[in-house]
Amino acid sequence: MPVTESPLHGRTAVVTGAARGLGAAMARDLAGRGARVALLGREERTLARVRDSLPAGVSECWEVDVTDDRSMARAAADIRARLGPPSVVVANAGVAEGGPFAESDPMSWRRVVEVNLIGSAVTARTFLGDLFENRGYFLQVASLASIGAAPMMSAYCASKAGVESFAHALRAEVAHRRVGVGIAYINWTDTDMIRDADAYAVLRELRGHMPPPARKVYPVEYVAGRLVTAIERRRPSVYVPRWLRSAQLVRAAMPPVVTMLSRRELPRLAAEEPFEATGLLGAGGRADQFGSRPPHR
Repeated sequence: MPVTESPLHGRTAVVTGAARGLGAAMARDLAGRGARVALLGREERTLARVRDSLPAGVSECWEVDVTDDRSMARAAADIRARLGPPSVVVANAGVAEGGPFAESDPMSWRRVVEVNLIGSAVTARTFLGDLFENRGYFLQVASLASIGAAPMMSAYCASKAGVESFAHALRAEVAHRRVGVGIAYINWTDTDMIRDADAYAVLRELRGHMPPPARKVYPVEYVAGRLVTAIERRRPSVYVPRWLRSAQLVRAAMPPVVTMLSRRELPRLAAEEPFEATGLLGAGGRADQFGSRPPHR
């Protein structure tokens, strides 16, 4: 049978948080389907390694803070000049931190919300003009945490609930301009952020108390492939794993169940090992923490 060319072939795609993990895997998949890929992130050397792993001449990388409007605008102008106006934008950049809210570091907590929520909004605002011109597609990477919140992850849950609402509002706002907006609901994905979280007993135990399907960790290449296919098809939503869609049907019942389980389990876990704040998780989180600079005003 003849091979059908991907609708992404020859298009320019922007991926934030592309230095590692899901962002890097999506960049590889997009390039494999013929797209030109703009890699955005905080780690110039790591971004360059991802760029150099892709076919020659199909990608460029920009070290940029997604919460910095001016820096993002400069990167966008350079992307248009080098790769052409984007038709696809993936708001993937994200960080996480764990631990009791009462003892959380205010700067780390705030940074999670800034990167995950404000950074997604800055990304959308920066490239919406290109998406209007090309009738393009914006994919917001969300999470199971967008549907049901969990203890010890207050900043992450708040930010992911926020990006879901933001994407719904944006979709309604730009639908008449023929711009698609999709939301990717993903569960545990095998990235350094998840591996770092598992090093903390309370986070590891909380995941272990989830039902077996809900605590399974999925290969990053599998998740990336599902998301890129959703981009090709301009899906309004994509769930990885697929059963996650059913969580939408029971989301109203989830908070009291989580509260009941937490009331029982958290005292037991605290007696075994004192809770502690994790700081920003994963190598990407540490790079953001140590490399962050105040945004230009």
